[in-house]
Amino acid sequence: MKKYDRITPEGTRDLLFRECEAQRKITETLRSTFEGKGYHEVITPGIEFYDVFSSNSRYFPQDSIYKLIDHKGRLLAMRPDSTIPIARMTATKLKGHALPIRLFYGQRVYRQQPELRGRSSEIMQMGIELVGLSSYESDIEILTTGMEALSSCCVDDYRIELGHIGIYKLLMENLKATPEQKETIHSLIVSKNYAGLSDILEDFPENRTGELLKELPKLFGGKEALEKARGLFDGYDGELLDMLSYLERIFQGLMERNLDKVMIDFGLVHQADYYSSLIFKGYISSVGEPVLSGGRYDELFKDFGESLPATGFGINVDQLASGLLKEGNTSERSDGAPQSENIRIALTKGRLENSIVGMFEEIGYDCTNLKEKGRKLLLSIPDKNMDVVLAKAADVITYVEHGVCDVGVVGKDTIVESGGTFYEVLDLGFGKCKFALAVPKGSDFYSGYSTKRIATKYPKVASSYFESKGMDVEVIKIEGSVELAPLLSLADGIVDIVETGTTLKENGLEVIEEIRNVSARLIVNIASMKLKKTEIEALISDIQEKIRG
Repeated sequence: MKKYDRITPEGTRDLLFRECEAQRKITETLRSTFEGKGYHEVITPGIEFYDVFSSNSRYFPQDSIYKLIDHKGRLLAMRPDSTIPIARMTATKLKGHALPIRLFYGQRVYRQQPELRGRSSEIMQMGIELVGLSSYESDIEILTTGMEALSSCCVDDYRIELGHIGIYKLLMENLKATPEQKETIHSLIVSKNYAGLSDILEDFPENRTGELLKELPKLFGGKEALEKARGLFDGYDGELLDMLSYLERIFQGLMERNLDKVMIDFGLVHQADYYSSLIFKGYISSVGEPVLSGGRYDELFKDFGESLPATGFGINVDQLASGLLKEGNTSERSDGAPQSENIRIALTKGRLENSIVGMFEEIGYDCTNLKEKGRKLLLSIPDKNMDVVLAKAADVITYVEHGVCDVGVVGKDTIVESGGTFYEVLDLGFGKCKFALAVPKGSDFYSGYSTKRIATKYPKVASSYFESKGMDVEVIKIEGSVELAPLLSLADGIVDIVETGTTLKENGLEVIEEIRNVSARLIVNIASMKLKKTEIEALISDIQEKIRG
């Protein structure tokens, strides 16, 4: 029997020397900051009953929680979040305590992560919870404490983005959509997928609610985003304008306190069921994802039999420590490439690379280095202060997701199959093809009682497609020419990318179902969109003008 006694489980790692020192300094600094603001430390169990996280609000997906069974057969969960257990503890152990209650914590949370994505399953979090106040002053207190916390950890280049989940919730209540449509719309707004959002909202013609939802992910920036929103929302709903006014008041309040590293994002709609009004995230330049996340959650305590307003935030100490260690090494980035303030764009090698380089040339970019690249994989567009990375499609997503590249060009097929956390901002209009189900010509795929076998390079796409049809199939992953599988009687059909269909015909196959269209997309790292907004928007604008002709 193989023993796993010399390695750590996926998503976990040992911390040594400088990493331990960095974490200790951050936790000590944050502890001092929180205690100085009058917050008191609490610790909740690392293992809770699963019921704590399984309320109707569905804050955390079932597949993200590590589960155990105790000696009585009861289902347990390793703590995936700190706020929910603190709400449980406050509603029970601190019931009747004088309000407000100011609490802080420093403890690990555990979340299942997608395989081989380089994300931690064990995360050190520190944060605060302010329970029993629902005032403007309490929201300002939480935000200023969060900004002070980042500053106290020697973070200079940070941004806090503000949103109001109530605006999104009100619009979604007014949209006559099915739960499935609403779930899709939510994910499209989160990813700033302008094209996909526009497509699905076409099902709601002449609907002002749909038009406003289309604009939400585009409304981000400074004071100008608030002004644009006021123009768009005017005359729609008084409650919506009240929410906007409150967001403006918060923004102005921070500015008056000389806390100007703040921006607005109306597309900030994370965990819509969890939060009730003001929400926010924090970014630093050396980490490609948020290091701070929080907001107001006035409805959460109802899950534990209480009705208490509350707000708070959590800081990912691991990410913050990692980012500060990177910043400490000024000569080299974590990816081994020279430190650069340029926009870094990852291109999918091959046809998509040729298409985008051709587009850049037509726009007027100097692409000499790209056309005479030889075997180089890291090049530059000197007249635009842009570095270019050439990579395989799946790697483009990885580089953008982790923040070592700010922008990427990749096919929608890879996005659908690989997933990831980034903004999908443009359909580039080239690299067009489609996912399709193909079977041997003349065969009746849907007849009989046996479970069908499907060969594919895209098992996630294939599985999701047949699940949507309520059909049980056996999916076999193929790396090479998938058309061979039916010829060798390995599979009854294939799910693959189809452009002209010539290869299918030559191998005796025919398309019986078209699954979805795909094309090349422009994706952007979440933190880069906030910290390099001007440069990235200039690139997007250049491409949009070319697409529009």
